[in-house]
Amino acid sequence: MKILGIETSCDETAAAIVENGQTILSNTVVSQIDIFAAYGGVIPEIAARSHLETILPVIDKALKDSEYTWSDLDAIAVTHTPGLLGSLLVGTLTARTLAILHQKPLYPIHHLKSHIYANWLEAQNPPIFPLLALVISGGHTQIIYMHKHHDFQIIGTTLDDAVGECFDKVAKILGLPYPGGPAIAEAAKSGNPTKYPLPHPQVTNLDFSFSGLKTAVLRAVQTELGLPISHPSTDLKNHLTPTQVADFAASFQSTAVNILLAKLSTALEAHPNTKSLVFAGGVAANQLLRQQTNKTFQDKLPIFFPDPSLSGDNAAMVAAAAFYEIKSGITPTDPYRLNISPRSVIS
Repeated sequence: MKILGIETSCDETAAAIVENGQTILSNTVVSQIDIFAAYGGVIPEIAARSHLETILPVIDKALKDSEYTWSDLDAIAVTHTPGLLGSLLVGTLTARTLAILHQKPLYPIHHLKSHIYANWLEAQNPPIFPLLALVISGGHTQIIYMHKHHDFQIIGTTLDDAVGECFDKVAKILGLPYPGGPAIAEAAKSGNPTKYPLPHPQVTNLDFSFSGLKTAVLRAVQTELGLPISHPSTDLKNHLTPTQVADFAASFQSTAVNILLAKLSTALEAHPNTKSLVFAGGVAANQLLRQQTNKTFQDKLPIFFPDPSLSGDNAAMVAAAAFYEIKSGITPTDPYRLNISPRSVIS
């Protein structure tokens, strides 16, 4: 089964064709990172306009790269929730139109499901159920228990900032570029991860909180520089030395990774029948996280990380998720009735 996936939930315009949920026949992604680096974050109106300009050429390239035509495709899948309203509209309206024009079944896909199913792409030995999935990105931090395909139980979630959002905000404090995840990881390479001890938020159960960690970094920087808490956070970067930036980056990254893995350890204790540990989302590309995860869990159960190129937003994961929804008996959606939902819980 060959499925065209379309992804426009935030600032990547992407299209891909995937066969049987695993084999990538083509995968095209046009990123807007260069556009938003100057702003320090995504501006929804500009993102939607960029999607409008690139969506059809991206889909056309995905078809040409796969060397297939519309008649060869079995279905169309598109991200319809969650995400930026304008961005989602561009993707879904395009998918609806193409489904009607080419008479293909249409499958709306939840963005977080897509990230989880990135672990099935090009995998000779895919994850085994039941599994625990840690979804970590700029907008989400959740632990999800899956007993089977199309069965998602959220057992832990962030109470405030997502971990990726925290990376972005700390990077801004340190004067590092957007996106914050790669910038902090790069700066941390020459830093001392124990230089600045940072607290672990005291959150019960399996939930997360990262707003306090962000504030702790801010206060630690102000203290290190001998500046009052009233000093503007936007000016702190002008007083930091390269060594201090590297040490703060390393200390923050180490703390964030430790928080994530501590919660996962607790989740595994609560679900001892877990057969696989799956990571999903942009933060899953972090190399320290991968190293520490393998060190902590590799003797306990199989660990799955998507290829770094598939950790961020892409359309191959959308097509993969659709394939397993179809296998689970999910019926296609009427393209005349599909709506978007900027905020929606995975179910």
